[in-house]
Amino acid sequence: MAAGLLVSARGVSRRYDDMLVLDRIDLDIRDGEFVALLGPSGSGKSTLLRIVTGLMDPSAGEVLYRGQPVSGPCPHAAMVFQTFALYPWLTVVENVEIGLKASGIALRERRDRAARLIDLVGLDGFEDAYPKELSGGMRQRVGFARALAVEPELLCMDEPFSALDVLTAENLRSELLDLWADHRIPTRSVLMVTHGVEEAVFMADRIVVLSHNPARVVADLAVTLSRPRNRKHAAFLSMVDRVYKVVTEAAEPARRPTAAARAAVPPRQPAAVPEAGGDREDQSRRPDGQRHRYTRLPHAAIGMLSGLLELVADRGGRDDLYRLGSELLLEVDDLLPVTEAAGLLELANVQEGDLCLTALGKAFAEAGVVERKRIFAAQIARIPLFAVIRRVLEGKRSHTMPREFFTDLVTEDFGETEAQAQIDTAIGWGRHAELFAYDRTSEEFYLEDPEGTADLPGSAEDTGDAGTS
Repeated sequence: MAAGLLVSARGVSRRYDDMLVLDRIDLDIRDGEFVALLGPSGSGKSTLLRIVTGLMDPSAGEVLYRGQPVSGPCPHAAMVFQTFALYPWLTVVENVEIGLKASGIALRERRDRAARLIDLVGLDGFEDAYPKELSGGMRQRVGFARALAVEPELLCMDEPFSALDVLTAENLRSELLDLWADHRIPTRSVLMVTHGVEEAVFMADRIVVLSHNPARVVADLAVTLSRPRNRKHAAFLSMVDRVYKVVTEAAEPARRPTAAARAAVPPRQPAAVPEAGGDREDQSRRPDGQRHRYTRLPHAAIGMLSGLLELVADRGGRDDLYRLGSELLLEVDDLLPVTEAAGLLELANVQEGDLCLTALGKAFAEAGVVERKRIFAAQIARIPLFAVIRRVLEGKRSHTMPREFFTDLVTEDFGETEAQAQIDTAIGWGRHAELFAYDRTSEEFYLEDPEGTADLPGSAEDTGDAGTS
């Protein structure tokens, strides 16, 4: 084993039914490192975290802890969860010492250890309180104390600050970093899942970026900024911008803009930081190597898409995604579905961390409601799922079809849970475009005006570009 290597994941893959979630992940965590896992929502970050701690088995590959295979829960690792996960019928001190009790530690020792940690995380005086009596920040402090009570060498955290208000989260981040930097806790290394680019740059020594569908490591970035880190410092902002570029490029859909769309993008000003990232994998293939029949729809709200394109149009057709996210108080996970949708519809694309409108995107942003709807309808009608829905509805005598039929069609590509989400998004987009209607009571798709569909995008007479891919 390499000197100082605490955890080594080699070729780790994980399947759920027929869906490949993690694909041959390699990850090393060394003694003394704080590593952040970053990637789009649903990219398998939490799944990887659970495999590293031994709470879940990989479908392929292995995890080694100090050179020994991890089989079952790793005794040297502890987890802090996003949703506190406290036992409501136990007091603070009982929640903190529960792991010690399960390990057979004597009552006197576990009470002493729990008391020290409760004091360390700032909850002295609340030992006998129940979780319902505590604020969200206090409950998460209990979660940290419980994890630290077993004196883990590796502390794993699954978005530990996301359920807290901004000020409480910032306070807890700083306190945890102080405890770790001052060696007041026994933890040697930290592995944290986050969806916040700024949070990753603020806390971590390394940022590992995952793609999705399935998850692969697309970047492993060293954060060399000295501590404590100043969020307003130019070097910090430059690093955040660099990570944003990598994350947005990792999440960009496989559909590439047309030559005409690329030519319409305004030139970028000289970049402040070097470009990071690498070649993108082909996300249009299923785990079995066959091509997807259906393009994955980003779960983006149409109002958000329209508003973002308007904002970028007002700024000359190009703007920095990190700046947009900061201004709108949105994390990268909130922006990515919208930018993916803009790319899929050929209204915009991401270049070097900027959202760039195409000529069609500019026309969309400047158009009125009716013209926007026409453009939107024309673009989604060329997406395989919408083309199939229209063909089926037009071909049936009743012009209706149960939701279950279309859900079953896409389940092979996306799995049961995501298939339902894909159909929900398709319903929202299709109804907005007036390509079809949907009855939520009967759960049926139908055409409101079947006799007037011939001139609509995606109708039986206008499907030349709507074939499957």
